[in-house]
Amino acid sequence: MDLERKSLGLGKRPALLLVDMVVGFTSSRCPLGTDCPDVVEANRVLLERFRALGLPVVFTTVVYHHDGEARVFRDRIKHLNLLTPDSEWVQIDPRLAPRENEPVISKQWASSFHRTSLDSWLREQGADSLVVTGLTTSGCVRATVVDGLQYDYPVVVPREAVGDRNPEAHTANLFDMHAKYADVMALSEVLAQLPETRAETA
Repeated sequence: MDLERKSLGLGKRPALLLVDMVVGFTSSRCPLGTDCPDVVEANRVLLERFRALGLPVVFTTVVYHHDGEARVFRDRIKHLNLLTPDSEWVQIDPRLAPRENEPVISKQWASSFHRTSLDSWLREQGADSLVVTGLTTSGCVRATVVDGLQYDYPVVVPREAVGDRNPEAHTANLFDMHAKYADVMALSEVLAQLPETRAETA
């Protein structure tokens, strides 16, 4: 039986957080990735809308600089060792190229909040809620969503803007996130919740 829950939706100044929309995850040329043009396109639509409204946008990537970083995680998944600073795999997919004022935060673990400056940056921007997108639904997206709630942000996940190599894991994790940690909704519903006019600078 599902828990009773309340939909919180978005606040007046949501931020868009694109989790690991990097070439290594959006391209099947990389062992870590899968071709996901529909997910990329949903992210492009959101990116365009947030930019037009002057709302905060932030990206994450995964980069390992030395053997001591996230040692256990990398022992479990050896292909993570491909994500080095000089690799194309850690670059944001060019279809979603960040603008100069849109930071790309490097992380080493699943959550975008863990040992990063993300929370500080969001608070500097005056963000009062999050739209979390990216890859993968069962991994870094879910970890980020759970931490988003734990940092006291209402979180919304547009289901078309997240993806996973495993369709069953994708569906199961969307169900779990919606039950406990976030509002999972259609992209069209997320767009409808955004402000109608450009936001004032925080």
